Amino acid sequence: MVKKLKQTISEKILLVFVITITSVFFISFITMKNKCLFVKSYDPKKINFETPENIAVMNVYCGNVIIELYPNISPKSVERFKMLIKSGEYNNVAFHRVIKNVLVQAGDIEFGRKNNLNYAYIGTGKSGYGTIKSELENKFDFKVGTVALARTDKKNTEDSQFFILLQDAPLFEGEYTPVGKVIYGLEALKKIKYSEKTEYVLRPDFINYIEMLIN
Repeated sequence: MVKKLKQTISEKILLVFVITITSVFFISFITMKNKCLFVKSYDPKKINFETPENIAVMNVYCGNVIIELYPNISPKSVERFKMLIKSGEYNNVAFHRVIKNVLVQAGDIEFGRKNNLNYAYIGTGKSGYGTIKSELENKFDFKVGTVALARTDKKNTEDSQFFILLQDAPLFEGEYTPVGKVIYGLEALKKIKYSEKTEYVLRPDFINYIEMLIN
């Protein structure tokens, strides 16, 4: 007759420790492999908007980012932004500049395309449509989620590049032209790839596409 061997307290503690370590490792592995695991997905078709004609849907690696545009604040800039969206210019364009928990920047349609990425010049590219004037007259709170056009160190040089704030930046008021605000999906932007050493990202994440809710 085979006798059952009883585990000692030390053996039980060791077993619990091994199970715990294995579970933590497994969960960490799954989380690292899928950085979008806890990011909520938003379907714009299931949301009612007051001004659907001013809603843009940007699809990124972790889901949809839904942006409300403000033509009453910056009419010419929103017009340019909508035109670039409707013509598909932003599709497959890199998030070339990312500052962790501060902002993400994209829209270099000359040097930032997935199939023609140019690390030497990315961030300096032009759209081919010319620059437009800064629209800074209207008061606007640059809070988290704000979408604004990027420019050089001179005003009136806005073109196709834009940034989205991941934190409040009140000092940006009067300096940059706002075009809208993220109303759903900000968490997806916080998962965009960044570098600890520089603002510019090697092998960056991309905008899959941007489209207007109503074309």
